Amino acid sequence: MDLIKKTNIDFVTNRRSFLRLSLLASIIGMLLVLGPEIPGLGLPRLIEPGIDFTGGTQTTVSFANTATTAEQVRGALGKAGYTSAEIKSFGKDGDFLIRINDVKDEASKVSADLVTELNAAFSKNGEKAVILLGADNVGAKVSAELATDAAISLIIATIIILLYVAFRFEFVYGISAIIALAHDVTMAFVISVLVNKLGILNLELSINSLAAYLTILGYSINDKVVVFDRIRENREKHRSMPLAELVNHSLNETLSRTLITGISVLAALLVMVFLGGDVLEGFAFTMFTGIVVGTYSSIYVASSFLIWYTERVKHKNVGAVAHTEA
Repeated sequence: MDLIKKTNIDFVTNRRSFLRLSLLASIIGMLLVLGPEIPGLGLPRLIEPGIDFTGGTQTTVSFANTATTAEQVRGALGKAGYTSAEIKSFGKDGDFLIRINDVKDEASKVSADLVTELNAAFSKNGEKAVILLGADNVGAKVSAELATDAAISLIIATIIILLYVAFRFEFVYGISAIIALAHDVTMAFVISVLVNKLGILNLELSINSLAAYLTILGYSINDKVVVFDRIRENREKHRSMPLAELVNHSLNETLSRTLITGISVLAALLVMVFLGGDVLEGFAFTMFTGIVVGTYSSIYVASSFLIWYTERVKHKNVGAVAHTEA
C-alpha cells in the first residue's frame, strides 16, 4: 500500500541549485575535515582516526564525579608520566576516552595502570573514583594494513557498483549513481567527524565506521536503482515526454516506496543509537546520517546529474525520441 498517493511534487525545476549546493557542501566539508590545521584562522584539523588506523591503546573510563573535566584528567595523567595521552569526553558527563600511541605493553596492563593512576589522583576516602569501561590495543603494523584494506575495499565497491549499474541500465546511469554515492559517503563522513569533534558521540574513524560507509553504499545504490528502473520503464511508456518531466514523474511514483523503506530503517537505527551502547552507537549514527543523505541524493543529486549529463554532455533528451530524431 502506498504511503503517499498521486503526488505531483516538482523536484526538478530547482535541480541545478540543489546540485550546486550539494557539490559545494561536499567540497567545503572535505576541505574542513581533511585540510591542514590553520591556527591563525581558528580552524583545527577535525578528523580523528581511531586506533584501528593509528595504532596504540584506547581506554574508556567513567568517573564517579561527573563534574570531572578533560583538563583535570590530562593533568593527572601528565603527572603520572603519560604526557602524550589524548583525552576526549564523550557520551554522558564523566565519561572519557584516553588514547596513547606507541605502547609496548598489552592493552589490559596499560589500561589497568591508567585506572590505578587516576584513582590515586581523584579518589577520596578510599572510594573508587574511576571505573574501567573498556580497552583496545592495535599494533602499528596492523593499523597500516587495516588502512590499506579499507581504501581497497571502498575502491572495489565503487567499481563494482559502477559496472553493475552501467550494465543494468546505461553508462550515464552508472556515472550518476557514483556521483550520488560519493556525495552520500562524503556528507555522512563530514557530519560524523563534526559530531565526534563536538563530543556528542564517539565517532572516530574506525573499522566500525568503515562498515557503516560500505553499508551506506549498498543501501543507497538500491534506492537509486529503484528510481532508475522506474525512469527506464517510463521511457518506454512516454516516449515523447521531455527528460526533466519524465524524471520528475518517476520520482513522484517512487516517493512512497522511498519514504516507507527509509523511515523503517531510520526507526531501527535510532533505537541502536540510543540503546546500542558505545559499540553500536557510532555505526548506527553514521548509517542514520547516510540514509537520510542518500534519500536526498536519490532525488536531488543522482536524478539531477542524470538530466544534466544527458541534456548537456550527450546533447539528447532521453524519452523524447521524436524530438531528437527530427
